[in-house]
Amino acid sequence: MHSSEMKYSCMVRSTFFLSLLFLFASQTAVAFIGTYGVNYGRIADNLPSPESVATLLKSAKIRNIRIYDADHSVLTAFRNTGIEIIVGLGNEFLKDISVAEDRAMTWVKENVEPFIRGGTRISGIAVGNEILGGTTIELWEVLLPAAKNVYYALRRLGLHNMVEVSSPHSEAVFQNSYPPSSCTFRDDVAPFMKPLLTFFWQIGSPFYINAYPFLAYKSDSKEIDLNYAIFEHTKGIYDPKTKLHYDNMFDAMVDASYAALEKAGFPKVQVIVSETGWASKGDPDEAGASVKNARTYNRNLKKRLKKRKGTPYRPNMAVKAYVFALFNENLKPGPTSERNFGLFKPDGSIAYDIGFKGLKDSSATRCGFGTSLNALVSACVVMFLLLHRLV
Repeated sequence: MHSSEMKYSCMVRSTFFLSLLFLFASQTAVAFIGTYGVNYGRIADNLPSPESVATLLKSAKIRNIRIYDADHSVLTAFRNTGIEIIVGLGNEFLKDISVAEDRAMTWVKENVEPFIRGGTRISGIAVGNEILGGTTIELWEVLLPAAKNVYYALRRLGLHNMVEVSSPHSEAVFQNSYPPSSCTFRDDVAPFMKPLLTFFWQIGSPFYINAYPFLAYKSDSKEIDLNYAIFEHTKGIYDPKTKLHYDNMFDAMVDASYAALEKAGFPKVQVIVSETGWASKGDPDEAGASVKNARTYNRNLKKRLKKRKGTPYRPNMAVKAYVFALFNENLKPGPTSERNFGLFKPDGSIAYDIGFKGLKDSSATRCGFGTSLNALVSACVVMFLLLHRLV
């Protein structure tokens, strides 16, 4: 081979390997398609089968869901549906998983790997839920080692570029969140939050926050404008530091998260809302809990997310959110509102109209969630013929 040919061959090979290096370096798990998702909670005794839920979600064109465990019947039912699922590693497992990577490996091999190989699109693992800022202080210390062990188990299995590792937080991790630019992490939370954020930044994970304007309004309905909380016309608020105007509380909550992240040294971390919603029913002391307000909030939120726009402070970062929840969960403890966040009824019909079409209309609901309209018509025809013969 001539020297010129050798140089050309080396150049081609160098370009090829550099391209491969760039490809693998740029691969990170993406757990969210589009901007709209729904939390599929199952603390209830009247919900449809997971197979029926998969059909409902496809009919509603909902492509992202989050579950709070790794239930095998759900993961099997969502095989080959194309729906992206974040599974939950429950708080009760964190201490055990934090002890050793092999324990995380066992969990991943039982609850994640076989389903991915079988066609279920598990795109994320939420390690714990609302740990930091919560009341179970002993879990604060084990959250980070548990998350690391889960990630390293995924890496050993070659799944780390397919499955994102994260951990959703509540608003309890913040202090001074009004106006948005003043938000910081709580002093007692920060020593645990910063190492966690460092690790998630290294592996390319976003910051997940459960943001509920409903809860803020319920706790201070005399001071907070309802229209501001449910995306209706209002004068809003003005942030004097950033000179930004907010016409809804949802955007303000997201930007408060960005402000806290920036002060903690993570200005480029993306914020994704892991839970938000509005109760359609509540106790007498739960201000704002009504079907009208739930419909208004969720309809306006859906429209807002569909625009794929950012917030006043991060205008180029499209907001993504999981709505809570798919169904009312009749066995959840706590105030009445906890059991009334659902977008759909257990029979597959809509709880209220925000632009989704349920699997059932009012004439079909009596026949149960799994019965098709065609089957109902056929049954009626058969009954008519039998009666005609009897007459």
